[in-house]
Amino acid sequence: MGFNCGIVGLPNVGKSTLFNALVRTAAAAAANYPFCTIEANLGRVPVPDERLDAVARIARSARIVPAQLEVVDIAGLVRGASRGEGLGNRFLAAIREVDAILQVLRCFEDEDVAHVEGGVDPLRDAELIETELLLADIGALERRVDGLTKRVRGGDAEARRQLALIEQIRPAMEAGTPARRLRLDAERRATLQSLQLLTAKPLLYLCNVDEASAASGNAWSDAVVAWAKTQGAPCVVLAAAIEAEIAALADHERGEYLAALGLERPGLDRVIQAGYGLLDLITFLTAGPKEARAWPIRRGTTAAEAAGTIHSDFQRGFICAEVIRYRDYLRCDGEVGAREAGLMRQEGRDYVVEDGDVVHFRFNV
Repeated sequence: MGFNCGIVGLPNVGKSTLFNALVRTAAAAAANYPFCTIEANLGRVPVPDERLDAVARIARSARIVPAQLEVVDIAGLVRGASRGEGLGNRFLAAIREVDAILQVLRCFEDEDVAHVEGGVDPLRDAELIETELLLADIGALERRVDGLTKRVRGGDAEARRQLALIEQIRPAMEAGTPARRLRLDAERRATLQSLQLLTAKPLLYLCNVDEASAASGNAWSDAVVAWAKTQGAPCVVLAAAIEAEIAALADHERGEYLAALGLERPGLDRVIQAGYGLLDLITFLTAGPKEARAWPIRRGTTAAEAAGTIHSDFQRGFICAEVIRYRDYLRCDGEVGAREAGLMRQEGRDYVVEDGDVVHFRFNV
């Protein structure tokens, strides 16, 4: 099961530098010219989770496998992308495929790095990107109307719901409200998802600051943080250039380097964890002598569905889930102690898995 976050932004804001740091590779070209990332690059990044390490130590697991997020580096957007300007069509097609957007905003000045809009202004850049995505969405809605109208005449109930929703939301979107901020009930929200709008995707702002501002941010990033709150969107401040340096260091060297910069942990850890939360993901754990593994699932996933993320046979032949809460697992020093203390529970297929549950599935195929 893959969960995608697309790295989006104007050219020359640090997208590819950030991507390279995330995947610890130079797979994406990072250069001072627009469109250096022509094709969307895909990388997988581990999700930091201290719980997995603790469970692995207790289970004496030979191997540790963290949960992973897929990160896509998407070509830079320019003004007019919704009309196909620059690499607009390719950009929009790539972003349509991801589950969430990580929008990189340039919050640093550098005479050697050109800005396509003529100067640094992250709020202007954020609004420019939002406008282009909104225009693309509005155009997509307009193109759907004729087809939906014909289907409604034929008695298609889903087409009727979609057409009614389009008529409801178009005025607000044309006035500048992205789909993610529309106030809708649960039923209309589900219909909205079926329309696959770009501005319905959850959004995380990443403020790329200069190295001197890595620990405390600067006036530009402060303005973005304040503005993001009004948009109901999370925001992370980091210096992509420093994150690239940290990613290149050996594990034992990172602590000293972070301390010298006044940082408690890499900014990328905060990005990954924020992206994980953006997708409304939680983690359940499995542990044994061979392997301890973290499994990402959507919040609200049942035990049978969670079993299916490991293998379809687990879901098809599901008998029960033996569940230990993470804190109980630690307090009882593992599975044996938890069972003896009566803290291992047998749950049925409809049990909703909780974040941090340590689970063993029983199945028979």
